[in-house]
Amino acid sequence: MHHTRVQLDAHTRTFSQLLSSTRRGARLARLIGTAELRSWDVPFELYARAESVIAELAANAAFHGRVPGRSFRLTLRFTPPAGPLRIEVTDARGDLQPRPRPTPADTDEPASTGRGLALVTALTDHWDTVPHPPGGKTVRATLTLLT
Repeated sequence: MHHTRVQLDAHTRTFSQLLSSTRRGARLARLIGTAELRSWDVPFELYARAESVIAELAANAAFHGRVPGRSFRLTLRFTPPAGPLRIEVTDARGDLQPRPRPTPADTDEPASTGRGLALVTALTDHWDTVPHPPGGKTVRATLTLLT
């Protein structure tokens, strides 16, 4: 497994890891990502939210963004001491765009439908999706300390 650590400037820390588009790859993304955040001394409030966001975005990439033989990439960027923290997950399915769905209270849908992205929306300051040529996409989520 090959990962990359880059210092963009004197303060920003960056980590990037390519992972298999499998259940194990999604689990590893959460474990490796949170270990990296701990090593950066990310404030607990950001760390706790980031763990759930990494887990959800990695699971989506592994299951919904999967193309046989292609991996997904987890990238983390943090500017100490208080952020922002950016979580990016890139997969090979640019044709499949994630969208938050209405909450179950607003619809007759079962509770399990679309809950993951509703969680990402609740835990992040902002998230969006951008194309990742030639045919993929990157879901980017930004977290800052709550005031």
